[in-house]
Amino acid sequence: MDIHLTKNTHSMATSSQNEVAVITGGSNGIGRAAAMAFAKLGVKVVVVDNTYGGDVVSKIIDDGGDAVFIPCDVSVSEDVHKMFDQIIQIHGHIDYAFNNAGVEGFIASTHECTEDNWDRTISINLKGVWLCMKYEIQHMLKTGKGVIVNNSSVAGLIGFPGSPAYVASKHAIIGLTKTAALENARSGIRINAVCPGVIRTPMIDRITRSDAVAEKQFIDLEPMGRLGNPEEVAEAVVWLCSDSASFITGHSLPVDGGWLAG
Repeated sequence: MDIHLTKNTHSMATSSQNEVAVITGGSNGIGRAAAMAFAKLGVKVVVVDNTYGGDVVSKIIDDGGDAVFIPCDVSVSEDVHKMFDQIIQIHGHIDYAFNNAGVEGFIASTHECTEDNWDRTISINLKGVWLCMKYEIQHMLKTGKGVIVNNSSVAGLIGFPGSPAYVASKHAIIGLTKTAALENARSGIRINAVCPGVIRTPMIDRITRSDAVAEKQFIDLEPMGRLGNPEEVAEAVVWLCSDSASFITGHSLPVDGGWLAG
């Protein structure tokens, strides 16, 4: 691929203006940061979300980049199929995909988790990743190259009381990532996952209800003593898509401030 990581700046540089990155859940948080990061490198960005993503697209275009917004519910097969048809009509191919769309669900213990909460969380977080990969891989096989990064979580590597559906979905994403990576290891397609710790996003704001005491409880769990920033996860995603990560596939990369080291 034409995209690579420079040794001096640890940032990605590209000599091609024809590469395309698809970011689901791209309207805010980690997805928005990833969309901006790819766009800064000259990659054409497709922002996908079930909520309005026009502001990030406008920001990218105002900064001289190339971006479009496509609305999509990643848990609905017809929506996903239609979304990828639109991408191919616009750009003709897909080089990178960051399957980031997800929800936290409701806090409840395993025996109190409702079936509706279970089904919704699994449908968006897990089925959504699978549906997107289903079409991403098909299109990447046609060009013989591509990189997919799935957004799991530290909750995909350890358990968290009170979030059975979320934890199950994030663990399953890692298993799905490994399986798809092995299936496509000789096809020119690499597939990895990132596992963010506590990142300052709208999701964390919803969980803490923007309460300083609740936020401090999360901060106290982080060895680095702070929350992560969406841009820090985005840089890891961009790096996994670069030639500097060319021998990495099937890996789940923690971006967690040392959380899992304890």
